Amino acid sequence: MKSTPDFNAKLRYLTKEAGGRSTPAFSGYRPQVKFAFSDMQTSGQQKFLDREIVYPGEEVLAEITIISTQPFEKKLYPGLCFDFREGPRIIGNGEIIEVLNADLKQ
Repeated sequence: MKSTPDFNAKLRYLTKEAGGRSTPAFSGYRPQVKFAFSDMQTSGQQKFLDREIVYPGEEVLAEITIISTQPFEKKLYPGLCFDFREGPRIIGNGEIIEVLNADLKQ
């Protein structure tokens, strides 16, 4: 996986009762990222900025590095929301704070 992050985001992990994980996530976790404007999903590594572990129901700031960037070129911007998933199950959502990869900026 490349080491340069593509964007910074605020992540909100769903509680177990809302369909989210029942266990915590650790910095470096790689769920699937899904934007509403595309059917494409890609793995997105989450590097937490202010801690190493996040529990269901919590929020965290993170750098996101996505594996397949080409489908998202010129389409990302601050304020854009996305889901992150384990398979078909949505376990949280995020909002882009800053796009770091110039190729992805709208």
